[in-house]
Order: sequence, then structure tokens, then C-alpha cells
Amino acid sequence: MSELIKIDIWSDIACPWCYVGKRKLESGIAAFQASQPGVNVEVEYHSYLLNPDMPVDYEGNQTDYLAEHKGMPREQVIEMTARLAGIAAAVGLNYDFANMKMTNTVKAHQLLHYAKSKGKQLEMKERILAAHFVEAKHVGKVADLADLAAEVGLDRDDVVRSLEANEFQDAFEADVAQAREFGITGVPFFVVDLKYGISGAQDATVFTGALETVLAERIAAKA
Repeated sequence: MSELIKIDIWSDIACPWCYVGKRKLESGIAAFQASQPGVNVEVEYHSYLLNPDMPVDYEGNQTDYLAEHKGMPREQVIEMTARLAGIAAAVGLNYDFANMKMTNTVKAHQLLHYAKSKGKQLEMKERILAAHFVEAKHVGKVADLADLAAEVGLDRDDVVRSLEANEFQDAFEADVAQAREFGITGVPFFVVDLKYGISGAQDATVFTGALETVLAERIAAKA
């Protein structure tokens, strides 16, 4: 059976759950395709901005930000961060919360739209997430983002041109507006086949089940 199922994902580079959710989705897709090798699953990422007021250069780490700007007790933030680090480690991600550079992610989102236009969105998404959460690199400045883009085979100079010109700002804003229309208030948020919404970094089996449901419905519609 030759089928294509699309998964649209709203996420933010600043969201640690989004990287965990990405890994769980990948596991869910792999399990589904192991039993349905003729079905292709296409993934597309869309922009969502968790912290619009975040400066490009924030003086402090995630604990400082959540305590100072979100009003969370430091002890609670530290406990929550340790728990999340453990969850991330369970899916093979070694988060470096202590050295993570908090930054505005608008330029990173613009880069993801640029990468999509060149057929490299998935590679770019993975590279930026790894740089931010695992390698504690800066992902808010044009020069740093251009370096990451070059690593996945994109033209560094053209990336700089695009980001400095805000070439994909409209595309970024359209994604954010679409999230509002869908009523999305948190990320990651997955839309399977434009029919089923899945909120949060759910277990891989949830994604496998959603894909199986879509396929079963298609088969029934053709019967």
C-alpha cells in the first residue's frame, strides 16, 4: 500500500519538551513503519514562540529566568529541571541546563523556514535543538545560526542574507497565527493528517496509535 500521512508539529527551540517529543515521535513513526513499510510519514515543523519578550542575550540560565520572570521558586525550578533532565536522558538526550544560553528564538524560527525552502528543515531542526539543549551553544544570533546552517549543507552567506533581511518573518508569523486559530496554547503540539491533535511529549505508542488509526480509516473509506 502506497500512502502518505502528514504530521504537522508546532514547537519552539526554547521548549525542552519539544526535543523529547521529537524523539518520541521518531520512535512512534519507526514502530508504525516497521509494520507498514509501504506508508510514508511526512513531518513538517511550524513556529511557536513561548517567550516573545526574551532578549537575544539573556544574562542568566534557565533557573534564573523561570525564577525571576515566571515567579517560580528556585527550589521548584531546580527539582523540575532535574526531573526533565532524567526524562530527556531516557530518550538519549543529555541536556546541559547549567550552561544553556537562554535567547530569543525568532531568528532560529526564520532559519527553519529558510531550511524548509531548501528541503532541509528536519536536519536544521535537529541541529538547532542539539546545539541549544545538549551543546549549550547560542542559537539566537545570525552568525551562530549561520554556522549551524552550514553544518547541514546550507549556504552560510545566503543564510546570513536571509536572516538579516527577515526574509521569512511573514512565514514565521503565519505559523504563530495558525497556532492561535487551532487553539494551541502549549507545545509540542502534533496534528496528524489534519484530523487528530496530540498535545505534549506523549509516549511513542500514542503516535504509533494515531498513525494506525488514520491508516485504518483510509482503508475503511476505500472498502
